[in-house]
Amino acid sequence: MKAPSESTASLVLQGKVQPRHLDRLAIVYVRQSTLQQLEQHRESTALQYGLAERACRLGWPRPRVSVIDDDLGCSGASAEGRPGFQRMVAEVGLGRVGLVLGFEVSRLARSCRDWYHLLEICALAGTLIADSDGVYDPALYNDRLLLGLKGTMSEAELHILKNRMHAGRQAKAQRGELFFNLPRGFVRRPGGEIALDPDEQVQASVRLVFDLFDQRRRARLSGGS
Repeated sequence: MKAPSESTASLVLQGKVQPRHLDRLAIVYVRQSTLQQLEQHRESTALQYGLAERACRLGWPRPRVSVIDDDLGCSGASAEGRPGFQRMVAEVGLGRVGLVLGFEVSRLARSCRDWYHLLEICALAGTLIADSDGVYDPALYNDRLLLGLKGTMSEAELHILKNRMHAGRQAKAQRGELFFNLPRGFVRRPGGEIALDPDEQVQASVRLVFDLFDQRRRARLSGGS
């Protein structure tokens, strides 16, 4: 079977992107799961921001392309704690969005509950969804089926990753090599022993905290107390 030609793919795309979509916003949703990923996976973040240019190539004028990056450093396991995702869903529900772009489904949601909620609202509002593979119309059965499969795979991938990380921690614990970050003021010596930080100023600060706690019976100081 021959792959669809570029001209055929262009005709299909033109059939999905209508003037009514272009009259509304194109929202680019950018997310990284942790602050560590944000620091170490800069190329991934840059690729997600680059989706704004793709929206322009699809026909949206640049002033009508909005980037939502409020959720950098937030897990996609749930919509809770993701103000950017919630704002995007609200904008779609108000009929202001013609296209939602994410680099892949896992950037938008790793929970089928949140994913299908977004699909339903997009279908009702006439909003398209795009990822690195293509542009989809959630109101069309075949597109919705494919998007549903992608969402299921994304949720399953999160479950697999969690199990893999848990198994890794268990293996380290069995070998006696599982360590956690120490509280401020303590260091781990080369032999594995835990000791106070050799910096005398750090030691004095830690002792001051405990002394104040003994006096006030609380660790947090409020103004005027």
